[in-house]
Amino acid sequence: MGMTDRVWLRHANPWSGWSRMTVLPLIALAVWSRVWLGWGALVPLVLALIWLWWNPRAFAPPRDLSAWMSKGVFGERIFLEHRDAVPAHHRRAAHVLGLLSVPGVVILAWGLWVLWWEGVVFGTALTILPKVWFVDRMVWIYEDWRGSGQKVPGLPEDYAHV
Repeated sequence: MGMTDRVWLRHANPWSGWSRMTVLPLIALAVWSRVWLGWGALVPLVLALIWLWWNPRAFAPPRDLSAWMSKGVFGERIFLEHRDAVPAHHRRAAHVLGLLSVPGVVILAWGLWVLWWEGVVFGTALTILPKVWFVDRMVWIYEDWRGSGQKVPGLPEDYAHV
């Protein structure tokens, strides 16, 4: 996604983190729209993919990092950039949570293929729920990282952590 320090900071805005949860339902709706739009469904699909890219850039940086989602975003950055320094139990949990989303993706994909709306809704929820749990784990990583006195990557020293 080509995220710079500035983009990561903007993505830490809770509006960015929460509204990013709309991407999967928007993609599912775009794929489903092939029923009504035919090849024109590529337009909403491309728009959903643009939203995926633009979302972390769309909001102002938060005033502080007191919000759960803000901590989750920076926890994810720590996880991605310092994976070897993150305790094994956090890495293991993140891996398991990633695997837990696979059944949801399979059900979602099947639902989109056969136009089974209940499967699409259930698969979407089953995919998003482990992602929310993953964000919660990233908050834990953020809190542990800060508690150990380590610098949060890409965060200005004077930023209010609260």
